[in-house]
Amino acid sequence: MTGTLFSFGHGYSARTLSRRLAPQGWRVIGTTRDPAQLAAIRASGAEPMVWPGAAPDLDGVSHLLISTAPTGEGDPVLAALGDQIAARAGQFTWVGYLSTTSVYGDHGGDWVDETTPPAPTARRGRWRAEAERQWAAIPGLPLHIFRLAGIYGPGRGPFSKLKRGGLRRVIKPGQVFSRIHVDDIAQVLAASMARPDPGAIYNVCDDEPVPPQDVIAYAAELQGLPLPPAVPFEEADMTPMARSFYSENKRVRNDRIKAELGVELLYPDYRAGLEALQADTTAQ
Repeated sequence: MTGTLFSFGHGYSARTLSRRLAPQGWRVIGTTRDPAQLAAIRASGAEPMVWPGAAPDLDGVSHLLISTAPTGEGDPVLAALGDQIAARAGQFTWVGYLSTTSVYGDHGGDWVDETTPPAPTARRGRWRAEAERQWAAIPGLPLHIFRLAGIYGPGRGPFSKLKRGGLRRVIKPGQVFSRIHVDDIAQVLAASMARPDPGAIYNVCDDEPVPPQDVIAYAAELQGLPLPPAVPFEEADMTPMARSFYSENKRVRNDRIKAELGVELLYPDYRAGLEALQADTTAQ
């Protein structure tokens, strides 16, 4: 299967997907707000485009991916192109919207799955939940929603922070986070594109929600670095955004991507993911 994918907000996850699709013969068009990112988009195998800017040409596009973040003013793609996309709804084989597990809000460390009603508490989660609702309201659009956990992968993880120093293990008893390696995001998206199921919602996370300090400790062990000092959450020097992440505590189930898409995670837990990143760094 091949086609033409138009990717709005062609960032870290979308570029990983295009590096997977382009060698298979896909045409991928990726947008960015920042002209400085054009070379990186081109390197991922996609045709770069500055947007907002030139008007996107959706003729011949079979697949849409929306990675742009909403704001308090709404979803930027819907605001600019919602009517055009709605008028072409029947043209698309697959539309993917990258959301976040923050739409579930706080569950005190309990498990959530795709049947759990969204109840976001943080501002970003509320914006995402509203964007999901607005995309889902377009009649006939073959929409697939992907609720992503915390993303890590090459160039994005704890190793560089450890080497710079100053990293602390923030301890909040009972707090856990789910996470996902970017390569697994790409394989979930590709699997969904090969097996469209309009209206489907998928949690995209690994098998093991864990306290954040465990991830930092294992990364330090792999790097042969001292264990960063622990600091209680109440005393931690954190930005308001970083602190807001700790206001929500849940464990996210990923059974649906396995049962319905046949996905076998490349990195089922943080240890496997960090070990692969360490191996790549060592080999360079």
